[in-house]
Amino acid sequence: MPDFGHDLRFSTFPDPAYRPGHGPVELALLSEQWGYDLVMFQDHPYMPAHLDVVTLMSWVAAKTTRIHVAPNVLNMAVRSPAIVAKSAASIDLLSGGRFELGLGAGLLWDEIEAMGMPRRTHGQAITALSEAIDVIRAIWNTEGNQPARAGGSYHHVDAMKPGPAPAHDMPLWLGAYKPRMLRLAGRKADGWAALLGRVQTRAQWQAASAIIDEAAAEAGRNPADIRRIAGISGDFNATNGSYLQGPPGQWVEQLLPSIIEDGVSTFIVVTEDRLTLQRFAGEVIPALRRAVASERARPAP
Repeated sequence: MPDFGHDLRFSTFPDPAYRPGHGPVELALLSEQWGYDLVMFQDHPYMPAHLDVVTLMSWVAAKTTRIHVAPNVLNMAVRSPAIVAKSAASIDLLSGGRFELGLGAGLLWDEIEAMGMPRRTHGQAITALSEAIDVIRAIWNTEGNQPARAGGSYHHVDAMKPGPAPAHDMPLWLGAYKPRMLRLAGRKADGWAALLGRVQTRAQWQAASAIIDEAAAEAGRNPADIRRIAGISGDFNATNGSYLQGPPGQWVEQLLPSIIEDGVSTFIVVTEDRLTLQRFAGEVIPALRRAVASERARPAP
């Protein structure tokens, strides 16, 4: 897969647990100070210490001025897509267009069921997510002021008055690993998020990405329009080691092919270690941007 030419972006991933003075809000403020482009939060509302992620993202958006805020990903097994559409558009409008929306089909079904939500099979959860995407997009579509009608068996709206629309053309991405979810991303999403390195190798990432490309093409879409978002983790060491286990130069060397050859354009640095995050921002990000600019400036063969 060639470099898609998307703008290169970097995100932190604070734990949404409440810890006064050392929690997600403080790390989000530092992320903006260090120069990250986004701050993303996981959504597991059944975890006792976790703050409600929509409330948290609203608070972070109000406390910051530049950085974008997003869930990675919002758990749609416990949320109404109509309310998600309203919440996402509201945060985007209030923050001046700094909100983005990631969605997931659901995880940890015992805990979801314990919250009083219905247990779904993998196939049912994906169908429900597909319907949720249609509902969200219908509510955001305020052109012509036509009633919103969308969805199916699990989620639907019927003659709902649409709006508000987000402040900008808000991207909607999916967290996906299995083929059916990957195909849904190819058909309907603006982006795809998955872990790279720790959970799946680069070869596995490429195979998953190919499924997205095929589904996008079958749906009459340009696969290059779908942003690839990779969660990464590693440690800085004095000497070269295994994947992302070495000095900043090794990180640049190992991440560059994922951008130029695999189309990755957003990296989520999955750690709460502040020294690692600060060093990544200060040494890896600028060097990687320079390397990408140099590669993109090369004449086509």
